Amino acid sequence: MRTYGCQMNVYDSARMADVLGPLGYAAVDTPEAADMVLINTCHIREHASAKTFSELGRLKQIKQQKDGDYIIAVAGCVAQAEGEEILARAPYVDIVLGPQTYHRLPEMVARAERGAAQKKLRADIGLNKPAARIAGMGILDTDFPVEAKFDFLPAPTDAQGVTAFLSIQEGCDKFCTFCVVPYTRGAEYSRPVQQIVTEAEQLVALGVRELTLLGQNVNAYHGDGPDGDAWTLAQLAYRLAAIPGLERLRYTTSHPRDMDDALIAAHGDLPQLMPFLHLPVQSGSDTILAAMNRQHSADHYRRIIDKLRAARPDLCLSTDLIVGFPGESDADFAATMQLVRDVTFPAAFSFKYSGRPGTPAATMAGQVPEDVKDARLAELNALLLEQLTAFNRSLVGQTVPVLFEKAGRHAGQMVGRSPYLQPVHVLGEADLIGRVRLVDIEQDHSFSLSGRLVAEPVPDLSSPAMRMTA
Repeated sequence: MRTYGCQMNVYDSARMADVLGPLGYAAVDTPEAADMVLINTCHIREHASAKTFSELGRLKQIKQQKDGDYIIAVAGCVAQAEGEEILARAPYVDIVLGPQTYHRLPEMVARAERGAAQKKLRADIGLNKPAARIAGMGILDTDFPVEAKFDFLPAPTDAQGVTAFLSIQEGCDKFCTFCVVPYTRGAEYSRPVQQIVTEAEQLVALGVRELTLLGQNVNAYHGDGPDGDAWTLAQLAYRLAAIPGLERLRYTTSHPRDMDDALIAAHGDLPQLMPFLHLPVQSGSDTILAAMNRQHSADHYRRIIDKLRAARPDLCLSTDLIVGFPGESDADFAATMQLVRDVTFPAAFSFKYSGRPGTPAATMAGQVPEDVKDARLAELNALLLEQLTAFNRSLVGQTVPVLFEKAGRHAGQMVGRSPYLQPVHVLGEADLIGRVRLVDIEQDHSFSLSGRLVAEPVPDLSSPAMRMTA
């Protein structure tokens, strides 16, 4: 399984592995050792299609070496957007499926296996030319089916660690002018509350201690509740926080328009809800935000942050920022820089604008020259690095609750995550894995922290003392 892109793709890949398990498939480390390779693609980044076809070219060579006895499948957003082109340009691909159809993967694999067996038989009796591949035989399923794929997924059978993703919402109704998600993931859909709670409980039983709730617009969640009403993300968070053994909750990705007062209050009420929030703003210019169809202003964003920090003073923010959007002037870019200074983002994903085919922004007037985009991105990244460095240094001397996840690279070293997702290194024993322990932070290392364990007792998440101060 090769997975590119967002956390949603990571979740989707894990669930595709779950549905393939009953067919006898299990994960292997290399494509050469596999009977099937599935590439789960992302269409958000520039050159996504080119990277997909480059990867397919390498897999074609392996398939030829295995005399065709090798299934190649392409899933995800590139598959959704360019499925027919994939089969036309790479006719050796057996399966192309979109993000909404992976619950039907077992049926597709069975069809691909039958097709391979029939071709082998034809070759054995001389009906096929040597090494021939019948064009147009690939399976394409990029529908948006009426049934929800989540209704057909098996229970998770394996947790890859103490943290896990849990998809609660998919699709987008916002139609930002730079984004392909509404076209590749479809309209907004929210899973029923009980279905989410059941999966969360199953993951906790497998050893998961931290869940990240996923959605293209996760805070637009409106799933059917047990009371018959549509629940909000805030209501869902309170319910999940009541699961015994679940130490931490996070959610991503949010939209400022859907950050309501109830969800803001939950950040103050729930110690399990980590004080680290990804809330994309994209630009600090109202002119550019309007051109992006973001449906919020820069000041609206600032007011949301003020409310969040009033509810949770130790809150830390990350965001997405695009520079060089069509029509962006020097003044527009300066407004973005000012918003970053006003809010401060110790973590951020910053990008040069790149047009996605089929989106309105791709054909807008006022496309910004590449050298201007490069200069603006460099200036923005320098400011973001200053803020990251200052934030990490501010934690030195503080005592931080850390959820330990794995052994480190050095003997006796263990690695966990702070509430702000930074890796934290300490000397300790393997029995730390899956536990939250207090750590005195002694050093910052640009993108990680190190310190020493504080003596017991193990912290009580329900205690207000566990809250870090601003």
